[in-house]
Amino acid sequence: MQILVILFCVFAPLFILWLTYKSKALNKVGSIIIAYIIGCLLGLTGLIPDTDEMHATQTAVATYTIPFAIPLLLFSSDIKAWARLAPAFIKSTLFGIAGCALAIVIGFWVCAGSSPELYANVGGMLTGLYTGGNANLASLKLALAVDDSTYILVSAYSTLMSAVYLFFVIIVGKRVLLLFMPDFKDDKDASEGNTKLENHEHELFFGLFRRSNLKDLGIALALTVVIIAASFGIAALVPKDSFQSVFILAISTFSILASLNHRIRSLKRTFEAGTYFILIFSLAVASQVSLRTLTQVDSGIFVFTTIATLGALLFHVIISALFKIDTDTTLTTSISLICSPPFAPVIGSALHNRAVIGPGIAVGLFGYAAGTYIGFGIAKMLMALV
Repeated sequence: MQILVILFCVFAPLFILWLTYKSKALNKVGSIIIAYIIGCLLGLTGLIPDTDEMHATQTAVATYTIPFAIPLLLFSSDIKAWARLAPAFIKSTLFGIAGCALAIVIGFWVCAGSSPELYANVGGMLTGLYTGGNANLASLKLALAVDDSTYILVSAYSTLMSAVYLFFVIIVGKRVLLLFMPDFKDDKDASEGNTKLENHEHELFFGLFRRSNLKDLGIALALTVVIIAASFGIAALVPKDSFQSVFILAISTFSILASLNHRIRSLKRTFEAGTYFILIFSLAVASQVSLRTLTQVDSGIFVFTTIATLGALLFHVIISALFKIDTDTTLTTSISLICSPPFAPVIGSALHNRAVIGPGIAVGLFGYAAGTYIGFGIAKMLMALV
């Protein structure tokens, strides 16, 4: 069954791209959203078994896909445009962390009751998770001496809420935010031209597999393999708990450096090839959604996790709107903090905006580095408030 799921994740994107080519309505929806819908339906209906072994296979597919996606998506990057985006992303990152902290404090006030130490530690773990990802969640479990059962509940509920959050952001997030926030503005003078992507999956479907593009794609894939191998070698030199962040950082750095070369930056259809890997990633992640996490609910931790997840987005958006940060920057920063760096290409593809992918990865990597410290500090602050 695991082999069938792997084959499904690898080849289903062809079907999804064919659907967007045949249907104007689905083309407007976009291939990324369709991939998440299909994946979730398969997980929720039980067509893909909800077992630990299957989840390990799905996680492996997602884990091995992103290292290929990042270089292909970044090869066509315009670094000059990133520099112009930096101030907005820095502000949005600070607003995102502040929004997360505020949501955690409110959640603690609502849920702590007679177990303030437990919920202070839960708040610390959620802060680390929503500013850096699962690596920081695991680190804070050890740093705060949280028991296994609490850790498992926090991890399960946060996974569920993050999935709901991700769906909202990808499907309707931008339309909602545009009601009271400015849209992302293209840099008309950028050397690479328009950084926004048109939502035309039918062009991707035909263009990606044309014979005239295969040579460039072969070169891009070969260079991607070299970058992955070099990054793996560098990451292998650091402690195990730092491997993931160093690995992603090295891949991103080498890919950005490669994009400075005009020949590499001019390779055809590299961004579209990276999007194909993102579709594989999306199917693998979305198909892990199941009803199992709803069968045994600890109401206090579940409510705390819900307040933290939704509150983090709400307060981030409110603060960003007050300072006139644009929609794409806000959404990319929020996803990169809450869902970790690998999701920056996902939201960039969903927004049809390649300009935000590089800065989004940088935001997520900052979260990796700072999340444990921020989470530990929040936990101790909450205990001091008791």
